[in-house]
Parts: sequence; structure tokens; C-alpha cells
Amino acid sequence: MNHTSPTRPPQGQTMPRDIQFRTLTHHSPDPTPAPARVITAGWRALARHYLEMVLTMVIGMIVLHPLWAVSFNALGLPDALDHATVMALVMATDMSLGMGAWMRHRGHSWRPIAEMSATMYLPFAVFLVPVWAGAMSGDTMIIAGHALMLPTMLALMVWRRAEYGHEHGHGH
Repeated sequence: MNHTSPTRPPQGQTMPRDIQFRTLTHHSPDPTPAPARVITAGWRALARHYLEMVLTMVIGMIVLHPLWAVSFNALGLPDALDHATVMALVMATDMSLGMGAWMRHRGHSWRPIAEMSATMYLPFAVFLVPVWAGAMSGDTMIIAGHALMLPTMLALMVWRRAEYGHEHGHGH
């Protein structure tokens, strides 16, 4: 006697992919259709990841900035952080180190960490020439660099949703 269940095709046949997907998710108590849950979870993970990175960037600046001040002072350059170019590079480095450490902790490989770190430096680089030419103040460059950095990070995350739109494990 050949018994078939609704979740298994007859021997020698394969189950259509849409039925396979429904079979895998049909025991869920959530009444939301499975594809909608997957899409929502992806965007939620992306948003959470974005907020984590912004937070770790701020932590990086807070924790590392005093080390730069002490280092420049020890080198006999106590006013180095008063120069907008130096300050922009220091802040981008602080943010990259904080964010990169968190990304590595969350299981990201070095390539996405390098790409995301580039989003820390590139917005400042765009504004360095106008600052050096005297067409923009250093303070304006710092503000504009940060203002451009946040959407640049988000654009990279959306572009690489496969990297950022899912849960990452802790540790690597």
C-alpha cells in the first residue's frame, strides 16, 4: 500500500518548491504569511545592525579620543586635534575601530568591515579639498562629513542586504 502524506510526495517525485516552503513554515503559531515574516525580520535585523554600528562608532570616539590627545601631546603636538583634517581622520579612525570591533564580534568577515570603514573616511575626503581651498570651514566639514556618513552607511547596508539583513552570531 502506498501511503502519502500531505508533506511528502509519492516515492520518486519531488515536492513543488512553494509547498516545500509552506511545509517548513506551516507549524508556526504566527498567522502572518511566512514570506512577510522573512522580509520583516530582514529589515528589522538591518535596522538593528545599523543602530548597533552607530552606537559603537560613538563609543569608539568617546573611548579613543583621549588616547589621541595624550599621544599628540607626548609627541609635542598638543594642538594637532585643532586642525580639521587631523580631527576628521582621527574621528573616522575612532569610529572605524569601534564599529569594526563590533562587526567582527558579530561574525562579519574583514571585507564588509573594510567596506563599512571606508564609509567613515570617504565623506570627509569629499570635503577636504574645499576646506584646503578655503571654500569651507573645518567645522562645516566635520558636520557635513558626519551628515553624509550616515546615509552612506545605510546605502551600503541596503546594497549588501545579504550581509547585513540577517542575524549574525556572536564571535567568529
